[in-house]
Amino acid sequence: MFDRILVVCIGNICRSPVAEAMLKQRCPGKTIASAGLGALVGQGVEPTARRLAEADGLDVQDHSARQLDQEMLQQADLVLVMSDGQRRAVGELSPAALGKTMLLGHWLTQGDKDIPDPYRKSGDVFTYVHQRLTQSVDAWADKL
Repeated sequence: MFDRILVVCIGNICRSPVAEAMLKQRCPGKTIASAGLGALVGQGVEPTARRLAEADGLDVQDHSARQLDQEMLQQADLVLVMSDGQRRAVGELSPAALGKTMLLGHWLTQGDKDIPDPYRKSGDVFTYVHQRLTQSVDAWADKL
């Protein structure tokens, strides 16, 4: 079914690598990767996001941001994005991938289903985003 999952955000240093690590932890046996629409190629996880991830027992230390491309989208069975705008951007890059692209926050029952970008924002924003990522991934893990 959904054996190859790709998580996408903008820079691939805050949301998508943390969500990737969460999914790897909760869905063993699946191939999970992440990429960015405007990736800060080669950078590791942003320090605040990394601290929150590591406090949850997630391994993000070897992450290196990479740019999303058509091949990645073609290989994925499911593409998870953070916002409707990112979903549209994936569709522009690869129209065939649009049908398998969904919001990471799709199953959230409270608040907006988009997960905001915490980059260059306060620690409180990072904490809020981390909680939304956790809730979203937990909901997806039940379905995968």
